[in-house]
Amino acid sequence: MVSVAMSQSGSQAAAFFREVRHSRLVRLVRNDSGSPTHLAAEGTRSLPFWSTSARAHRTAKIWGHELRVESMPLDIRCEQVLPDAAQDGPAIGINWSGPRLVGWSFTSPEVLHRLAATD
Repeated sequence: MVSVAMSQSGSQAAAFFREVRHSRLVRLVRNDSGSPTHLAAEGTRSLPFWSTSARAHRTAKIWGHELRVESMPLDIRCEQVLPDAAQDGPAIGINWSGPRLVGWSFTSPEVLHRLAATD
């Protein structure tokens, strides 16, 4: 048997799809100006989401800026947010964690495909 170590980002991504499938909710952090996005070194922008309220609250504390946690039904995210993101271009960050808030980002079609595969 071969053992393969999964990165922290990989395990967070797996948890995202598993937890969202169960709760049917995603969480985002925002303030009155909207949700923050992240610009990666290669110049791509990501819009992050989290699978649990606790994960999102940790992020709001790290980022500050009077951010609050909001929940969004998975159906709305899949029917409205992801198609809009696919047109506007930001990737979708999932379950970013740690003091520097790092993690994986996917294109909107990749997220939709992975969510469909977990149903």
